[in-house]
Amino acid sequence: MTHEIVVIPGDGIGGEVVPAAVEVLEAVAGDPGPEFEFAEYEAGDRVAEATGQALPDATYDAAAAADATLFGAAGDTAADVILPLREAVGSFVNVRPARAYPGVDVVRPETDLVFLRENTEGVYAGHENRLSEDLSTLTRVVTTSASERLAEFACDYVAERGGDAFQVVHKANVMRETDGRFRDGVVGVAEERGVDTEEVLMDAFATRVCLDPTEFDVVVCPNLAGDVLSDLAAGLVGGLGLLPSANIGPENALFEPVHGTAPDIAGEGVANPCAAVLSAAMLLDHLGYGSEGDRVRESVEGVLADGPRTPDLGGEGTTEAVTGAIIDRL
Repeated sequence: MTHEIVVIPGDGIGGEVVPAAVEVLEAVAGDPGPEFEFAEYEAGDRVAEATGQALPDATYDAAAAADATLFGAAGDTAADVILPLREAVGSFVNVRPARAYPGVDVVRPETDLVFLRENTEGVYAGHENRLSEDLSTLTRVVTTSASERLAEFACDYVAERGGDAFQVVHKANVMRETDGRFRDGVVGVAEERGVDTEEVLMDAFATRVCLDPTEFDVVVCPNLAGDVLSDLAAGLVGGLGLLPSANIGPENALFEPVHGTAPDIAGEGVANPCAAVLSAAMLLDHLGYGSEGDRVRESVEGVLADGPRTPDLGGEGTTEAVTGAIIDRL
């Protein structure tokens, strides 16, 4: 079976790391592995300047119809690109692993956790208003249905990992109605499924994860909290160049590195491709090629341990050299 993969490099280093991820996918393709058909589309600042549309209709439609989408990054138009793309694939959960790898100089080498972030609502629902020269408002949206859908995914996810519990991170002591609804929806489903939960206030989590990340394994949280706290965890494991992510929908999915466009190094050939390559490994998992996904992760781990490494990790390797080393190990 041939899988149709939409490729959207976007802006900045997206144009460097996404092709690297495609090279890795091509390296694992073929008999007896998966077969891919790649189709590249535009999105981001450059296409917005040229056409007035940061996410062209053709790109949206292609992502909606493909088996999976691999996305890089967008600059000032990020909200106009990634939020609709997540909508295109019907994504309701953003899966963000944060793991420390051997050989990388990190703050907390024992870190190994996964964030399951609600992906459709919260403050990212887009309901903002400027009411006067002095006053702007933001409406936060939380539904029981979205919270319960996330909880069902979380219960299945921990079961697949051989676990029986997860942490629920929220701020229901202050945002009693919205985070209270989120907490009740998630915990209620977990109780019905026989999965244990620990509730952690998000500010307390920010402290505890830095002091002892081994306290946490699978962390379920609302949209904004998942965005911010996973970036905090990135600081424990060597930076955003090592964090992949998956935006999972009922049938389709979108995969992207957590980092942005990195305009300060764009075009220099030194961007770390590991987050994009690890996102490609998650794409393989999603399509049912778990052994190939594991091979990619093992190859990335070996290169991170032995080198070459890009400058963000203290090395002198180029994007091309790191990508080549990963493929050599495959």
